[in-house]
Amino acid sequence: MKFFLIAGEPSGDNLGGPLMAGLRSLDPAAEFLGVGGRAMAAQGLESLFPMEELSVMGIVEVLPKYRQLKARIRQTAEAVAAARPDVLITIDSPDFCLRVAREARALLPDLRTVHYVAPSVWAWRAGRAGKMAKVIDHVLAILPFEPPYMRAAGMSCDFVGHPIATEPVAGPLEAAEFRAAHGIAANAPLVLCLPGSRRGEVARLGPRFDEALMRLRDRVPEIRVAIPTVSGVSALVRDMARRWPMTPIVVETAEERRAAFAAADLALAASGTVSLDLAANDVPMVIGYDVAPLSRLIIGLLLKTDTVTLVNLVSETRVVPEFLGRRCQPAPLAQALLELIESQEAQAEQHAAMALTMQRLGRGGEAPGLRAARSVLAAISSAPRPR
Repeated sequence: MKFFLIAGEPSGDNLGGPLMAGLRSLDPAAEFLGVGGRAMAAQGLESLFPMEELSVMGIVEVLPKYRQLKARIRQTAEAVAAARPDVLITIDSPDFCLRVAREARALLPDLRTVHYVAPSVWAWRAGRAGKMAKVIDHVLAILPFEPPYMRAAGMSCDFVGHPIATEPVAGPLEAAEFRAAHGIAANAPLVLCLPGSRRGEVARLGPRFDEALMRLRDRVPEIRVAIPTVSGVSALVRDMARRWPMTPIVVETAEERRAAFAAADLALAASGTVSLDLAANDVPMVIGYDVAPLSRLIIGLLLKTDTVTLVNLVSETRVVPEFLGRRCQPAPLAQALLELIESQEAQAEQHAAMALTMQRLGRGGEAPGLRAARSVLAAISSAPRPR
């Protein structure tokens, strides 16, 4: 079978790679085309253009690149139509991917379509599901509460597990080696600072997280801070770290990142899937996030849930403190971290919620990439041609 896959950012690429591996295990003759990054390239995909061109987030942030993105949408849709695949699989990045699906189906009306990662209609912009159903036949959901929302909009949907549930985590030995390598005393709280993986996020959240942690140090002088980062923002993070009166540990390699997560006592993190990384490593957390003022206003008007932290949502608790928009300020962030350090009860509540979260996301079950591949093949073999 011929599969055309599109991922618009690293998180989607990391889903696409295992999905391609799962598809090939079920269909050894599978042919892959599309847009992706390193993980999908490792499975044999030659990307139509560099995926990094699509890694833009936020309503205001997209505007300067609108023409370029529009051209890439048209180019990708035409490539889909020319390839005539058995199925188009779009992965996350709905603002790009669903536009491609719409244009591709206009060119190729019989095209079957699958979207991997349900849009967050439970949080805001509920109308997206209905619009999505016009161009998407089947959805692969990574959160267990999402399928009913997709089915209600007219699409078939399977929960296929979250990839975080099967990713390896470092153990006590690696944690001890990380502390020893960086001279962290056994009784010194190690705090992870995670201001995001995009330049805009780091630029906006970094100074607030900096000040919050400096305020925390005034109350808990023995704390140490580690900042796990990724290649795209590492230079910005290092420049930020040089301004600190205390020297944070900047962590860049995947191996050391795993060790840092295992060694950490708590974290101050941007909202997003990093909360699940922390849950997988059983690290209590405080969440903060903000966007550009116009984006903040629009999202604030549309938001329809009292929490956006995934651990809170999946565990059906509200034990992880979160500070969003104007509330994302150094003083309340520092106070929440201090209360978490000082309260064994608060830590125990988070540990229980994180364990439940990982269980519900599929820890101990079949790999999500293979589950997703089975779902794709079942959907395109049983579903009628597009409406």
